[in-house]
Amino acid sequence: MEKQINTQNTLFEEALNLVKTPIIIALVLTPVRYILELFGLPEKFIFIIGLLWLTIGISVYWGIRFHNKKRFLTLLLLSLVIYSPISRFPVALAWWIDTKWQLGTHYGLYFNNFGQAVLNQVVYGSLIQILPGFLTGSITFAILQHRQTLKLKSRITNNG
Repeated sequence: MEKQINTQNTLFEEALNLVKTPIIIALVLTPVRYILELFGLPEKFIFIIGLLWLTIGISVYWGIRFHNKKRFLTLLLLSLVIYSPISRFPVALAWWIDTKWQLGTHYGLYFNNFGQAVLNQVVYGSLIQILPGFLTGSITFAILQHRQTLKLKSRITNNG
């Protein structure tokens, strides 16, 4: 039982270490996107500067970098569950700023109060990041595992 707890703590600690840099990037990304929108850049140009794209990119990177790690899929999911709500909170804060000073960005749309903004941006928004992030990370993992298996079979065939 103690070994299982140590493994879980280690996995949680690994996940915390993995998400540090993406969280910092996300905490910078939302204000940058917000400012660009305030400057009048059309949404079609700043759409690419978004948390979903960052999450997908990070998940692919993690899949490439850590596909040989035991329990990678568990680590990927845990990392996304930690990262996503934290990365989404600045979006709810942007809603508050936008509605408080009536700045007119897309952040101020859709919700009637801060509670709704937090629920939708942090909770539902996290799910919108976690699901595609886990899917792309898992696909990357599966492809690399398959390639590794093919290489191993090729070596066995060539040596045997």
